[in-house]
Amino acid sequence: MSAPSHNAGFSLIEVMVAILILGIALAGLTRGITTALGSNKESELQTTAALFAQGKIESLRAEGGIEDGETEGDCGVGLERYRWKQTIAATDIDGLHDVEVVVENSQTGQAIYELQTLLFEPPDDSTTNESGNRKDSKSKTKRSRGQ
Repeated sequence: MSAPSHNAGFSLIEVMVAILILGIALAGLTRGITTALGSNKESELQTTAALFAQGKIESLRAEGGIEDGETEGDCGVGLERYRWKQTIAATDIDGLHDVEVVVENSQTGQAIYELQTLLFEPPDDSTTNESGNRKDSKSKTKRSRGQ
């Protein structure tokens, strides 16, 4: 008795369908990787801009001498992609300042990150002391850090 002859291989149509499915899967995977890389780059831009804006505000806080007005500039070496603008405005409360730092793309001018906060700096009142009496310009009171 002779066994029926069957081809044990794949037909051309089956191979073409498998290649089509594989091609669609690879295209989707490639697109997913491209999207993930773009999101990662955007996240890096946002993080760098946020850290720079926080640094500008912390510098103001540490240095003191807050003056109302608007300043701008480049972010420095290694950060040529960014520019910053800082706006300081007085509020209704004496010594309280509204500070806004905007970090933007230096090529497009589009804002990447904006940070706004309030900073308090006691007003320089050199003519009166705490009790309302006139101060002697030669006498100064020193306070220790522990108080």
